[in-house]
Parts: sequence; C-alpha cells; structure tokens
Amino acid sequence: MANLSAFPIVSRWPAQHPDRIQLYSTPTPNGVKVSIMLEETGLPYEPHYIDIGKNETWTPEFLSLNPNGKIPAIIDPDGPGGKPLVLFESGAILLYLAEKTGQLLPADPARRYETIQWVFFQMASIGPMFGQLGFFHKFAGREIEDKRPLERYRNESKRLLGVLEARLDDRDWIMGDDYTIADISMLGWVRNLIGFYGAGELVEFDRLKKVPAWLERGLARPAVQRGLTIPARPA
Repeated sequence: MANLSAFPIVSRWPAQHPDRIQLYSTPTPNGVKVSIMLEETGLPYEPHYIDIGKNETWTPEFLSLNPNGKIPAIIDPDGPGGKPLVLFESGAILLYLAEKTGQLLPADPARRYETIQWVFFQMASIGPMFGQLGFFHKFAGREIEDKRPLERYRNESKRLLGVLEARLDDRDWIMGDDYTIADISMLGWVRNLIGFYGAGELVEFDRLKKVPAWLERGLARPAVQRGLTIPARPA
C-alpha cells in the first residue's frame, strides 16, 4: 500500500485509495483534460474536488502541491522508478499519462511531436484567449467601458477557431484518424466557449462546419461524457 503521508495535501483531502493516482481538480476546461484522460486510459484514480470559488487552491495544503495555485494537479504513487510523482499543469499531465500508458500519443517520433505541438497550441493560445474572451464577455469585463479588450479577444478567438477549422478540413481528429491528447486538450475549451461563456454568436461559431462536427464527435465519447463531470461537487 502506497504511503502518501509525506504530502501535506492529504491532510486536507485524505486519500481513501492511496495506491491510485490522486487527482485534485475542478471540472473546468483545464481540469477536465485530466479527468477525461484518466477515463480514456482506464488508469485507477481518486478524484478530489477543489473548490476554486472558495479559493481552496490558495490554501497551504494545495500550494504544497502546486505553488502556482491552479488546478489540476496529481500525485501518482507509482511514478517513475516506483516513487510518488507530483505534477501540475494540465498539458504536462496529459503528456505524462500518455507516456505512462502508451495511449493517445503516437509512437512514431514525427507524429508524436506533431501531436505535442497541437497540445502546446492549446496551452499557449486557445486556453488564454478563450478564457479572456469569457471574462470580458460574461463576467466582470462587462463593466469595463473600453470595449477594445473584448474586441481583441473576440477577433483572436475567431482566428484560432479558423486555425482549427482548417486543420480539421480533411480530418476527423486533430491528428487525422487518431484521437489523441491534442483533441482532449481542446474539447473542453471549445465546449466552454459556446456553452458556459455563451460566446458562440460572438465568434460566429455557427458559420463553422468542421469544428462543430469535431466537437460533437468528441463529446459523444463515453469517457469524455464522464470526465466532464469529474470531480463531482460534494453534496
């Protein structure tokens, strides 16, 4: 049985199954990347709901795991060399879990790096731009009289959707016939943009054809459907 007592976070979120991967997250676009990946790969894991509305990521226990105070983060009790491994940053976790399982990342070196570049594209562009658009469209940004920030993030988000539209022109998935971590990294963000953020009309999402079809295919996957609701908010 793995012993996770050396990790302060387990004092606040106890591990009932310390031999499983411990997931500390919230079902946000970044959080669901990891829960979807875990569901897709079938790795045993134990989810812990981190209430970002109550600033639980800024508690000493969570900061001991991720000093940047952001979800998601994991502890793998069976990391490299059989030793526990802590990881934060959703993109890094996707890569780690893909390599750990040999799933959802092509073995061919050229295709492997091509997949990774699209994960980085999501991390560097889609996440930050869609998130800023959501802020200025739905949340406190509405109160800002200067509309240039909203216009900037709307235009950039539309451009990024255009990049995806072109990439998917003759492909079912980002990497063609192969569903990979590149798709997992983006599904939650595109879903959030038109759903939770309510920005579909703003970015003219209905004018696209390939991206909506890709999103529908992705959301139809049972593992994705499960992962989108994990971790569940405690009753």
